[in-house]
Amino acid sequence: MSPDLATLTGDYTIDAAHTTIGFTARHAMVTNVKGKFLDFSGSLHLDGTDPSKSSASIDVKMDSIDTGNADRDGHLKSADFFKTDEFPTMTFRSTKAESLGGDDYRITGDLSILGVTKPITIDLEFNGAAKDPFGNERVGFEGKATILRSEWGLTWNAALETGGFLVSDKIKLNFDISAIKNA
Repeated sequence: MSPDLATLTGDYTIDAAHTTIGFTARHAMVTNVKGKFLDFSGSLHLDGTDPSKSSASIDVKMDSIDTGNADRDGHLKSADFFKTDEFPTMTFRSTKAESLGGDDYRITGDLSILGVTKPITIDLEFNGAAKDPFGNERVGFEGKATILRSEWGLTWNAALETGGFLVSDKIKLNFDISAIKNA
């Protein structure tokens, strides 16, 4: 049986090999395009007895964007979107953590994209803790948030003949996080 988060305290390093930082955008107002970032690092500080003392920090290499289409990825790295030559990293730094009851938590923090920093709130579910076959103490969280990309200066778009736009302003963020307790 997995330990309760209330019993866990310590510093953890996000395991990039078993973590997904992804997003979903509406395309042409008819379908969703999903993507993820392949190169990132981060850390968690968990205080199970007082979740308000918990924190998270993540750095994402924007050149690592992967939507399954090289042309689209190239466009997203360009000056129309992420300007990865000028702004190679997206960051998240938590400012507040809270328990919502049960396995549900909320973390608020500052998301920086294109040199613009805005607050976001991420709803998290604690998926459990376990010792893996290699002796590592692991924790897992699943999270989601929704942002308007225009708030970070991501405004490129194209009008559609039938009305609406090619790329939605609303972007859904999703996280599947696995972290290993530091020795």
